[in-house]
Amino acid sequence: MLLSGAVFYGYHGVLPEENRLGQRFIVDIEITTDTRAAAVGDDLTKTVDYVRVYEDTKAIVEGAACKLIETVAERIAHSILTRHGAERVRVRIRKPDVPIPAMLEYVGVEIERSGSGVGGGRSEG
Repeated sequence: MLLSGAVFYGYHGVLPEENRLGQRFIVDIEITTDTRAAAVGDDLTKTVDYVRVYEDTKAIVEGAACKLIETVAERIAHSILTRHGAERVRVRIRKPDVPIPAMLEYVGVEIERSGSGVGGGRSEG
């Protein structure tokens, strides 16, 4: 399952203006789960409901402010693994409007986690 390019407005960041003014966050999520039972039975209850994933992600990104987007990514991954029965999840968060004096497309973070807690993290910038 893919959720790509979801745009939210939040107040995450280390800089005071990020917490005061907020900014856009673009989230991409890749979820690995066995979809065969859902497909055979055409049954949403046997797979990950992307509407619920979107709603939970929105609540996290637009909710309580964090200093690090790594924290936001971990909260999203944890929610998907524990609430939605995913086997593995990859979460990418991009900040296109970061308040630094540089010309760049975005800064961001990408993590991959599994239900067993095994996985790695990678930061982009």
